[in-house]
Amino acid sequence: MKAVRFHRYGDSDVLAYEDAPRPVPAAGQVLVQVAATTFNPVDASIRAGRLAEVFPVEFPHVPGVEVAGTVAELGADVTGQQVGAAVLAYLPMTADGAAAEHVLAPAEALAAAPRTVPLADAAALPAAALTAWQALTEVAGLTTGQRILVNGAGGAVGGYAVQLAKQLGAEVTATGSDRSADRLREYGADRIVGYVEGSAPVTGAPFDVVLNLVPTSPEQSAVLVGLVADGGVLVSATAPADPDPARQVRTAQVFSRSDAAQLAELVARVDAGTLRIDVADRRPLADLPAVHADYAAGRLAGRTILIPA
Repeated sequence: MKAVRFHRYGDSDVLAYEDAPRPVPAAGQVLVQVAATTFNPVDASIRAGRLAEVFPVEFPHVPGVEVAGTVAELGADVTGQQVGAAVLAYLPMTADGAAAEHVLAPAEALAAAPRTVPLADAAALPAAALTAWQALTEVAGLTTGQRILVNGAGGAVGGYAVQLAKQLGAEVTATGSDRSADRLREYGADRIVGYVEGSAPVTGAPFDVVLNLVPTSPEQSAVLVGLVADGGVLVSATAPADPDPARQVRTAQVFSRSDAAQLAELVARVDAGTLRIDVADRRPLADLPAVHADYAAGRLAGRTILIPA
């Protein structure tokens, strides 16, 4: 089969589109014929070696933590799955990923794919939507009537966070560029503001929850903490921030995980028409090295899926 692999850590030029052995499912595993995977920033960090202590991988390694596809083979002891079924999953970080024609997935990680969107587009759902859902419900504990600022709402996680926060009954303020403003309004954002800068006031502040999805310096994190209402929380998907005990403002990081039951709930929202999947670009799998390079150069337009030939 064809796959994109890297044999050592490095820049995007270590990625090679090449022949690789087709994997064979062991007990508890399912072989998935890949309809699409995605580019995810965590793939770039793993490839560069920045997460080697947290997510060590064996070389050669296939990136791609999200997959949509069809079940091709079942390993021993797998129940509840059928060959030919359309599925999707958030794959383990350290295992070979879905930038290939076939990938192994733990059977317990699989959820049925949405029926109302193209199967390839569904690859843009698992990791990003689960990160948003877990940040809002498990870490922030967002409830009806609360006010939330989604900082970095124009990205993949941010788009899902806006939609889900609104569905949870929150008043949603989103930061985003002019390019993403119309989409965020369609997602239900109550207001869209420019990027948070220094001591400039932010309309809607203070917020019960601030969800930060962009890299921030300690000084920028402190500004975000200052936007949190007394007793509220800053949840970050990037660098940790210092809390403000005097105001009982806590801070936390979100470390997303694969959860098939939660993923199935998100799929149900997609099929019900209440959760939109946004795909900015669809490219052949062989383009993945160029996609990584575009990301490093700040040229990536948005959520990009990679489709095997």
